[in-house]
Amino acid sequence: MEIAGAVALVTGANRGLGRRFAAALLERGAAKVYAAARNPESIDLPGVVPLRLDVTDPASIRDAAAVTSDVTLLVNNAGSSTGASLLGGSLEDIRLEMDTHYFGTLAVTREFAPVLERNGGGAVLNVLSVLSWFTAPQVAAYSAAKSAAWSLTNALRLELAPQKTQVTALHVGYMDTDMAKHVEGPKVDPAVVAGLALDGVEEGRFEVLADDASRNVRAGLAGDLSGLYPALVS
Repeated sequence: MEIAGAVALVTGANRGLGRRFAAALLERGAAKVYAAARNPESIDLPGVVPLRLDVTDPASIRDAAAVTSDVTLLVNNAGSSTGASLLGGSLEDIRLEMDTHYFGTLAVTREFAPVLERNGGGAVLNVLSVLSWFTAPQVAAYSAAKSAAWSLTNALRLELAPQKTQVTALHVGYMDTDMAKHVEGPKVDPAVVAGLALDGVEEGRFEVLADDASRNVRAGLAGDLSGLYPALVS
């Protein structure tokens, strides 16, 4: 789909990658950009329309959809990162990851699918992760939720195809944002990632692999698990 003239809604748009998405959409000529966050007062990007939306709250999602009937592009970006492991982490943290990344993405997409259909089909962009395909104890809850969101994205692509709504998945490793500020090592620029993802939407691509980490792990899925998890080799 064409970004110029589109009406976009970005969840989690108050900071990090979401804010970069909102800015990039404006730069590419989107007619309107709804910048959604649990606290819309935290939105400080000129030119956007702040919108209250909590992806874990069904009433909040319904209220947001009721006042944004012109949306043609939905960017499911809102996220959480608790650092919970599956055996040692709290169940509340593990549920939060799943509620945000899986059930939240599903609930928002279900609510906005009829809006997109009425407006000609449009597109959905789901922000996933290299951790959709790879895990470690310190990111296990997050990774499980992103893996579920990957499967969800593939299923939504099939279910939304009859109404001509394209679905693009973005996979990326660590970005230079607050969420990854504790991570040592190389991080990609979220503004670059946003640009690559929107390029993928405009090109009608199913997946965007935004960095070497995502490309390498995606390729590694075809091999033996020991290639991705050498610690398994005794």
